Amino acid sequence: MPGYVTTFDTAFQVLAVDQDDPRVAPLLAELAHEYSSRYGGTFEAMHEDLRGYPRERFAPPHGALLLVLEHGEPVAGGAFQRYDERTAELKRIWTHSAHRRRGLARRVVAELEREAAARGYERVYLTTGPRQPEAKALYLAAGYTPLFDVTADPETIGPLAFEKALQ
Repeated sequence: MPGYVTTFDTAFQVLAVDQDDPRVAPLLAELAHEYSSRYGGTFEAMHEDLRGYPRERFAPPHGALLLVLEHGEPVAGGAFQRYDERTAELKRIWTHSAHRRRGLARRVVAELEREAAARGYERVYLTTGPRQPEAKALYLAAGYTPLFDVTADPETIGPLAFEKALQ
């Protein structure tokens, strides 16, 4: 799967990469900054936690790590890993802070769903944090079913779980 490439628009490529690919570094660094600023803890600890995932989790045949490149530079990305035999779990959905509000996260989610379906998964599951209202809005807009009371204070719920059947 690393090396898989698809394009949309003329400026963008979607590329499957290995977690150790240097182009993944901005994704991990910005996620670590985002998580530590919203949930506490140090950037270093959060970054180490993100980098510490076994690379096999996001590798074929059960997972994938996709980057969206604009003119060769990483601007968005995300991954999935096996949750169970029929379910892929989305992880690390990211859009570079300088490129937000352009529909790139929605594109990443769609590409991950497409790839998960091609691998035989029938369902997608994910969680996001209660202090990430942008992510909650993204998943609701992308047709995900919340597995929590959307009228409750997110801080009282903990991780916000979603699911979606794949076509």
